[in-house]
Amino acid sequence: MSDKNIPYKTYLDETELPKAWYNLRADMKQKPAPLLNPGTLEPMKAEELSGVFCEELVRQELDDTTPYFEIPQEIRDFYKMYRPSPLVRAYCLEEKLQTPAKIYYKFEGNNTSGSHKLNSAIAQAYYAKKQGLKGVTTETGAGQWGTALSMACAYLGLDCKVYMVKVSYEQKPFRREVMRTYGASVTPSPSMETAVGRKILAEHPGTTGSLGCAISEAVEVATSTEGYRYVLGSVLNQVLLHQSVIGLESKIALDKYGVKPDIIIGCAGGGSNLGGLISPFMGEKLRGEADYRFIAVEPASCPSFTRGKFAYDFCDTGMVCPLAKMYTLGSGFIPAPNHAGGLRYHGMSSTLSQLYHDGLMEATSVKQTDVFQAAEYFARVEGILPAPESAHAIKVAIDEALACKESGEEKTILFGLTGTGYFDMVAYEKFHDGKMTDYSPTDEEINANLVKLPKVN
Repeated sequence: MSDKNIPYKTYLDETELPKAWYNLRADMKQKPAPLLNPGTLEPMKAEELSGVFCEELVRQELDDTTPYFEIPQEIRDFYKMYRPSPLVRAYCLEEKLQTPAKIYYKFEGNNTSGSHKLNSAIAQAYYAKKQGLKGVTTETGAGQWGTALSMACAYLGLDCKVYMVKVSYEQKPFRREVMRTYGASVTPSPSMETAVGRKILAEHPGTTGSLGCAISEAVEVATSTEGYRYVLGSVLNQVLLHQSVIGLESKIALDKYGVKPDIIIGCAGGGSNLGGLISPFMGEKLRGEADYRFIAVEPASCPSFTRGKFAYDFCDTGMVCPLAKMYTLGSGFIPAPNHAGGLRYHGMSSTLSQLYHDGLMEATSVKQTDVFQAAEYFARVEGILPAPESAHAIKVAIDEALACKESGEEKTILFGLTGTGYFDMVAYEKFHDGKMTDYSPTDEEINANLVKLPKVN
């Protein structure tokens, strides 16, 4: 499917479930910069990437021109277990805030993985199975991606090896056990199982880990084990493509009722849920058909957009993965062991980084205790216990609604509620006991890693 003039509604089935993923890059005038080979610093070729990723996923990763990719029937059948996901008007929140704003949220927590991650997990597992592979390896931060992938692999009969950021492994044992229930092996990262893990531990004794560390270990195992490939839960173009079902369904539902959002908000770690939510709306903005205000929300402890640098950097701490041009804090940056969970990646999606660099969306960072105050408030008012990641978007959505109250403007706000917090109770406990602290890296800490960025012309 490659006709840019065919409206997205053409790609719906009878249940209003999208039949195709939307590739935002097709409408971008300034395309994301290509991935670079870490050895030669030349653009990565498909044959080089296929040693790490599944062949069909490589094709999706490198395609900047095809606007729609048809979703295979097998994946659509799986989606029907939990999609379309609910788009909810937050009437109770509006009433409590006494705001003239209308607030909507797209709830992605209505599946066993508890998050939006399953949208891409089933797609990536499907292509691995179709290629005849034995299994896949991956990393996970808060555990939502690892849970989703283990569920998808169990469904398709694939082996699943998960490297979980050590701080989350220790703070979220029940998330770990869900992965094991689905048959995955779960290893705290960095570990002594891999050469890169041993190297990181030698250089940073006692480290609580990062997504960059876990990615390095998962890639090493995938590339050294026959019949395995590596899959990633965020950051990559292919993941944003799969997650576009979030935004497509949101737009379908809002269009049905004649609602146009003014502000669209998503939490930002690597970019999967934010990119998925904004995709069709950003496409309209790029084509000059409509205008929206987009806000990316990240933790103050890992502020890639707001304090990082737009430059080529390694996607992993071990420096074995391709280089991506993105907003980054440096591949050696290891965040404080806070409860932002999955929002602990040193970089950001190259697609979203390019959009932010071009001034097409905003970014803000928020402190951890403020996030949990918003999470608790939302839980008491709307009846859903949000994941810490999603609560970043909730915090800013509340701020924007209160700004409308002050100005008297009747704006419509849409945000992504992309996960439930039922496995994050250690974090809630620390918040309620007054043991949670805020931490923001100093300029010196950030610059110490930025000066080590690879020299790319």
